[in-house]
Amino acid sequence: MEKKIARLRRAKSTRSHIRILGVPRLSVLRTGQHIYAQLFTADGSKVLAAASTLETGVKDGLKGTKNLAAAAKVGMAIAEKAKAAGVEKVAFDRSGYRYHGRIKALAEAAREGGLQF
Repeated sequence: MEKKIARLRRAKSTRSHIRILGVPRLSVLRTGQHIYAQLFTADGSKVLAAASTLETGVKDGLKGTKNLAAAAKVGMAIAEKAKAAGVEKVAFDRSGYRYHGRIKALAEAAREGGLQF
């Protein structure tokens, strides 16, 4: 449980800093089976776009939903949806997770899709 508490503490710190910036927040949730990404307004009151490995358009053509390829596909999907919502500049909220593996793959794919962090 210590590990989860430490991650949530880091997430809280990051979110307080992002709130000061006043830009939309790209938040990531990683589970054992799936990865999710949501784009919130600057004040956090509304979800502008969302993508995950549960969506049929994202999981088509993937071997699994818990690998780097799946995370990259979610990153591209959230970038496309953000562009459609008129958002180009975001703050990346990694939710206290270390910036490596699936989190890094999602972030890099979102950058390639046209989002600026």
